[in-house]
Amino acid sequence: MGLDLNKLEHLIAVAEEGSITRAAARLHLSQQALSTSIRVLEREVGVPLLARTATGVSLLPAGTALVEDARVLRGAARSALQRARRVGRGDKELLRLGHTPAVTGEEVIALLRQVGAAHPQLATDVNQRYPHELTEALLAGNLDIGLCRAMTPPHGLARTTLGHQRLSVAVSADHPLATRTSVALSELADQHFIVWGHRGRSAYTDLLISHCHAAGFEPRTDRTALQGTPPVTAVIGTDRCAFVTTPPGPAAGGTVRILALDPPLYAPLHALYSPQTTSLARDAFLTTAAL
Repeated sequence: MGLDLNKLEHLIAVAEEGSITRAAARLHLSQQALSTSIRVLEREVGVPLLARTATGVSLLPAGTALVEDARVLRGAARSALQRARRVGRGDKELLRLGHTPAVTGEEVIALLRQVGAAHPQLATDVNQRYPHELTEALLAGNLDIGLCRAMTPPHGLARTTLGHQRLSVAVSADHPLATRTSVALSELADQHFIVWGHRGRSAYTDLLISHCHAAGFEPRTDRTALQGTPPVTAVIGTDRCAFVTTPPGPAAGGTVRILALDPPLYAPLHALYSPQTTSLARDAFLTTAAL
């Protein structure tokens, strides 16, 4: 027996809305039609998927498992449809690539130049996404590759390491450390660090904090309000410092100074992707890109 993708879409909507009424409005269906669709799906699966109460609905364990896989199936179906259309129209193979703000535009361009040298016929569509947007787009079949740092792939996505990049420390040009060319991480124990994610909720932030722990101190951190901007710019006009992957020297038009870390520390560059989809562009990128 095959699963009906429309019914799976109905289940996903109910799960995300937590309400038959709201899900029906979102899907432009009557509540009765949506309830019937879900009950038919439960009969086809053979087990209850939803717990129904006077205040709404919630997923049972079987429902949670099916929604996780349904999102993957939905993305694979969309990706297959888009690929068939490109092939049928004779369009160039397109690499749809997203990256989190932790991966700089310069790093992305360097990778694409390397891939482009080996595959000059490859067209690219690149945009920046916040971490949750990146994984959602990959699962939905709207991206082929997601570049990130230390993110744990959710159900349905795989992760490969493209390389490790050397970390540096950014400070404002008027910071007392700005006259230095290098610094040991242990020397920064009394400094305040700017980070981009919440502790315990951002794997990359936790990685940076773990480097401080290894250097023998508990860092004081503030989460920047300048989300989505180039990492080196976060320290401009502040007395804070920040981990960056920008090479040592002046940056941001001379308003920032990048200090080398001695001994060196590194941050991984990861690529997330859906192994359930077919993408010649993705495969070309993964076999060519390396730092």
